[in-house]
Amino acid sequence: METATGAKKKWRTFRVFAVLSLLAATAVTIILLSFWLWIKILGPPPLSIPQSTLYYASDGSIIGESNSGEKRYWISLDEVPSHVSDAVIAIEDRTFYSHHGFDLKRIAGAIAANVKAMGKVQGASTITQQYARNLFLTLDKTWSRKLLEAFYTIRLEVNYDKDEILEGYINTISFGHGAYGIEAASQFYYGKSAKELTIAEASILAGIPKGPGIYSPIISEEKAKSRQALVLGAMVKTGAISPEEAKAASQEKLFFIGKHPHHQAEKAPYFYDTVKKELKEKAGLDDRSIALGGLKVYTALDVKQQDIAEKVISETISETSDIQAGFAAMDPETGHVTALVGGRNYKDSSFNRATQAVRQPGSTIKPLLYYAALEHGFTPSTVLRSEPTTFRFSNGQSDYTPHNFNNQYANGEITMAQALALSDNVYAVKTHLFLGQDALVNTIRRLGISTKMKNVPSLALGTSGVKPIELLNAYSIIANGGKKVEPVFIVRVEDFRGKVIYEEPKIKEQVLEPEFAFVLSHMMTGMFDKKLNGYATVTGESVMNQMSREYAGKSGSTNSDSWMAGFTPKLASVVWTGYDKGKEITLTEDKLYAKNIWIRFMERSLEGQDEKEHAFLPPAKVTAVPVDPVNGKKATNSCPVFRLTYFVKGTEPTEFCTDHLHELNKERVPHKKEKKKHWWQRIF
Repeated sequence: METATGAKKKWRTFRVFAVLSLLAATAVTIILLSFWLWIKILGPPPLSIPQSTLYYASDGSIIGESNSGEKRYWISLDEVPSHVSDAVIAIEDRTFYSHHGFDLKRIAGAIAANVKAMGKVQGASTITQQYARNLFLTLDKTWSRKLLEAFYTIRLEVNYDKDEILEGYINTISFGHGAYGIEAASQFYYGKSAKELTIAEASILAGIPKGPGIYSPIISEEKAKSRQALVLGAMVKTGAISPEEAKAASQEKLFFIGKHPHHQAEKAPYFYDTVKKELKEKAGLDDRSIALGGLKVYTALDVKQQDIAEKVISETISETSDIQAGFAAMDPETGHVTALVGGRNYKDSSFNRATQAVRQPGSTIKPLLYYAALEHGFTPSTVLRSEPTTFRFSNGQSDYTPHNFNNQYANGEITMAQALALSDNVYAVKTHLFLGQDALVNTIRRLGISTKMKNVPSLALGTSGVKPIELLNAYSIIANGGKKVEPVFIVRVEDFRGKVIYEEPKIKEQVLEPEFAFVLSHMMTGMFDKKLNGYATVTGESVMNQMSREYAGKSGSTNSDSWMAGFTPKLASVVWTGYDKGKEITLTEDKLYAKNIWIRFMERSLEGQDEKEHAFLPPAKVTAVPVDPVNGKKATNSCPVFRLTYFVKGTEPTEFCTDHLHELNKERVPHKKEKKKHWWQRIF
């Protein structure tokens, strides 16, 4: 009876234990499943870590870097040789591809070793655990930190595959000397990309993270080689390399650089500042992303042109002068800003005079006025009188009397082509008022200049300020035949994984008539053509002896500003020189700086390039006519000088010049008989 009762008690106890065990197992299963589901719901942990942002010139060279003192450059696992990851796995975590974040066997072994030694002599962290620590945690040794490490380790394993985790690890681990990640380490120690690492080089690097202050070959090559031997031995054990390869690698002579390759931009600092500003304003990025987001910023900067611009400004302006300079160059077809100088010394002043300064452009505004005139029926041969003139207005506006340079006037009619070449102010104001003062303002806006304009008679002479970069953009639109462009500093931006997050906008809009744009471009070559000399010499005479090809351009000046802007179809540039506080420019030498900087930059930048590629090619609806440069009529064999001038078909002059017939008759020698030649044969 007691035996039966005892058996029943034991059975009930067993049943209770079984039920409790089942309940416990169920509870644990539910907890684990809930934990797993929670982790899945949380999703993949963000892998945003501070990484260096690199800035590239148009040729792919690096021109600058932003970082927090730590060099970090992301490189994909596919881009590095397999022996790099083999070395890391062999020395850090041989079971990486088979465990689920924790190596229980290593943990047990580490516990036993540490208990036996009565201290920590062995670790058991897997690559996943180290990656979690690098990403999310501090290096303190509290229990809460260890629990969080375990939590993040599980999140990584659940949400990322092994290759992604390994890629993250090799890109975040410290290799000492401020180098984080295999790419930064390879650049620092060997001066090359991790893509090019040999087995010997990779095995040295794989041994460093154990103790960067000990195993860095810069600190101790002997200890680094000793650690390399362990790495190579581990690689042999895992079958990654053969004993023969290990021996060859251990004997390979290595050369260590010990220098980071990229630094804060020393070249083109004003350009660099502008790019960072545009990353915020156009790409919509915040300061932290720009500084530490591991971005690759591909810019339009042409390193050769930038060097030329900086050198030319330095050579041209006297060291003793306080004159400042703003310079920019652009590809008219794309709007790419290829060079930028915002001042003579960035360390003295970071104010960017090319993109921020608003100065009166003077006569450089006239080409924009004459484009409006072409649209309203003017041609290069349209004549107006150049003489002292006072304009009086019936609407209560004050009288206005413009003056030509040195008060020189033709006191007769001149053509629009000659007026532009000589920079006649009276002709410009007459044209401005004839068109209506809104015409110039509207044209200025069409050409991308957004700075506020004063709608007054003197606007034709450039009395409302513009930024040099705006004027350059306007000239570029003329140069490319009237297609809208905007200044492009950033071509594209990639995130640390290579995904494009910003690209330059593609603009396809015709804002000027291509025929009128070409006619204007050719008129702008006149400032360098002595055939257009008249009551004064053409304004480009002082630099004509430095020219090796045809340019279109326009100079401009006020009491405190000196400008020169111009282009070929492939390159446009603008120069402003003056005093920051608007002091009057009095020295003749100072007044010539802008023109000399401009021509020297253009000549050196285009040196060796085929002139045909930079030639002005007329569109189909344009025709060339030889005209007398003084009266604008069709030239004949009696004209001592003619200039081939372009007109939109149907607007070319039809009247022949007869002003020189009497001179031709005087030159004839009656008794000498000669074969009659056509007039064009005599000209050529």
